[in-house]
Amino acid sequence: MTYRPPTPYAPPRRPSLPPGLRPSRRRPRLTRRGRLALLLGALVAAAVAVALPLLLTRDEPAVEQPRALLVPEGWRAGQVYRAVDRSLGLPEGTTRKAATASATALPLPAAAGGNPEGYLFPATYPVLDATTPEELLRFMVDTAGKRFGAARIAEGARAHGLSVYETVIAASVVQAEADNPEDMAKVARVVHNRLARGMALQMDSTLNYALGRSTVDTTVEDTRLRSPYNTYARKGLPPSPIGNPGDQAVDAVIRPADGDWLYFVTVAPGDTRFTADYATHQANVAEFNANRGAEKG
Repeated sequence: MTYRPPTPYAPPRRPSLPPGLRPSRRRPRLTRRGRLALLLGALVAAAVAVALPLLLTRDEPAVEQPRALLVPEGWRAGQVYRAVDRSLGLPEGTTRKAATASATALPLPAAAGGNPEGYLFPATYPVLDATTPEELLRFMVDTAGKRFGAARIAEGARAHGLSVYETVIAASVVQAEADNPEDMAKVARVVHNRLARGMALQMDSTLNYALGRSTVDTTVEDTRLRSPYNTYARKGLPPSPIGNPGDQAVDAVIRPADGDWLYFVTVAPGDTRFTADYATHQANVAEFNANRGAEKG
């Protein structure tokens, strides 16, 4: 028989004992005092298990839940500023001042000239008590820069002879003039067709922006307003966006519907009519005016 030395990974053999010295196999029995001590120990352990988590969490600060700030498509910068002031509990005008402060340094394109209009991207933003207007505005502008900086936007803009900033301007007009993706694509085609022909855009939305209002009623006196945003008197796009467009409006500008339309008017809710014929457009405008008169009467 070959001798093998013991290995450290094998359990040692128990030395054999004489029969009279072998341990008994009977289980030990607790005395009454032992059972009572065991029961008390179990109760103490259970109490500690319940109390310890309470002691550990009693002094922990509550985690603040973020609030939601909704910025809808088409809101003007002024509306965004007021919403931020309300959400953060700040005096009115605080966010407006922060928007143009040199310390804020918003990441705007050079063509914007420091004006964040059009680049306060519409979305839902989380807000905490410690959030500042500067942080919110910077995040909105950064989001817009990423969305508008996509390759498909740049390519679509070039295909229509526009810069990305001009595309955002056109999209802001489309956003203000239409309320569904199908009409947005048609309004965008009207904008492209008029720019291509050297026609004034004649958009009520740009006049409303200049006058700081929102209305579907435009008077002859309104069209005489001296303002670079008066697209009745001035050809081409307005000098800046007139609101903050969403993705659908931007997509409409880079992928407009096919058509020769030069005019459109919303005769009634859900009924916007497009045409290339001026006489037909005048008839549509007359129907719109009749409907408006009936509403006011």
